[in-house]
Amino acid sequence: MKRLLIVDDDQGLVNLLKRFLEAEGFTVDTAYDHAEGLKSALAGDHEIIILDVMLPGGSGFELLKSLRQQSGVPVLLLTARGEAVDRILGLEIGADDYLAKPFDPRELVARIRAILRRTQEGVPGSARTDADEVLSVGDIEMSMALLLRHAGNVVTREQIAEVALGRPLNPFDRSVDVHVSRLRKKLGNFAGSDDLIRPIRGIGYFMPAATTPERSRT
Repeated sequence: MKRLLIVDDDQGLVNLLKRFLEAEGFTVDTAYDHAEGLKSALAGDHEIIILDVMLPGGSGFELLKSLRQQSGVPVLLLTARGEAVDRILGLEIGADDYLAKPFDPRELVARIRAILRRTQEGVPGSARTDADEVLSVGDIEMSMALLLRHAGNVVTREQIAEVALGRPLNPFDRSVDVHVSRLRKKLGNFAGSDDLIRPIRGIGYFMPAATTPERSRT
């Protein structure tokens, strides 16, 4: 049974979500403030954390920053307004997805399951997807296999969202750009690697079909 943690100070909402998620087969733990939430999140026995941005004693962003120093447990952020700045900041500091309040609990369950599918690489019995495989072009190895499989062709942001994020891309959703930006920054540590993933304005991203011999692996 999947174990998750909800960190939110709205006890009415938490109780509602707890009942709904338990009916869907999850084991649910709860916390209602920053300190209790961080302590529970660092316990290491949850497969995903549902984290509200607004918390007593410190923001969800602060909790996420502290958590990411010690743990890579998947985190889904709950935002009160769903503003772009909140979504982008959350993704930049390590959130795996976000959901704006108010929301349908069925969408929350769908997003949780999508995150778990994406993050359970190597777990016995879990399905592998293109996003899980490690492939290479020239001397470069990466786990974002969709770009590698289509090296030499443009991959749309919508295609990346479906495979790498496990959901359709909303009209103003910047999740793909944030994730690809992280990947480009990691590759930026290697000489001459800035052009490995090229943004194509208004469409998506392009990876050349060949790399130069001096480029390193990542």
